[in-house]
Amino acid sequence: MKRIALGVQYDGTAFNGYQKQPDRNTVQDRLEIALEKFARIELATTCAGRTDTGVHALEQVVHFDTELSRSMQSWVRGVNAFLPDSIAVRWATDVPEHPGQEFHARFAAFARTYHYVLYNNPIRSPLLVGRAGWVFRPLDVDLMRAAAQCLVGTHDFSAFRSSQCQAKSPVKQMHAVNIERHGEVIVFTLRASAFLHHMVRNLIGSLIYVGQGRHTPAWLRDVLEGRDRNDAAPTFMPDGLYLAKIDYDPKWGLPHEAARPLPWF
Repeated sequence: MKRIALGVQYDGTAFNGYQKQPDRNTVQDRLEIALEKFARIELATTCAGRTDTGVHALEQVVHFDTELSRSMQSWVRGVNAFLPDSIAVRWATDVPEHPGQEFHARFAAFARTYHYVLYNNPIRSPLLVGRAGWVFRPLDVDLMRAAAQCLVGTHDFSAFRSSQCQAKSPVKQMHAVNIERHGEVIVFTLRASAFLHHMVRNLIGSLIYVGQGRHTPAWLRDVLEGRDRNDAAPTFMPDGLYLAKIDYDPKWGLPHEAARPLPWF
């Protein structure tokens, strides 16, 4: 039995999130249907992290077990032949066992990185619908950067946690929060040990409040320390959210790709 890992990229606009659902309109459903058509046997997959409706992935990592003998390039090309244009397997690799350890797409990961792409212009762009969030009021990037400093470190992120979150603990380690402006596009990059349900979108909404001048940077620290979801901004739109990278120990030898959510910055 072999354990195969795949790097999967997708545009989540048309899907009801990643995880399988009865209507089968999810990324996992489409991926497993394609795997079955290629392998001619049902293959169950496990992902590194589930994404919500409308959320994209530059590199989702999944694994499955199989006795089939195929080249890694065959897995890539063969499965892609049965996938819609909005999903693609970018790479495949056979992950060998280490003494006392077996690779697991979710549990072997030690960090996740998300990008949020935000279009900041008085007029919406039809070309960015589904691919970037939109705020028509001017945003002060320096104020948002100042506010974001309080997020770095190990904290209880209950104030930014969905009521539907199933995580055992709200305590997560935020490694970095970077905010860059590229003309009319602002890119937020958040890297943490793990994220709570809706955590990134709730943080983005609150940072936008600061960027608009509705609150001072110190307000975000107060919200974080207060641990009350009602004190933070509403959950922001999913359109500009991209799962960018999953970090693993180099010993697993996964062929990560460097990718940007939009090609022109």
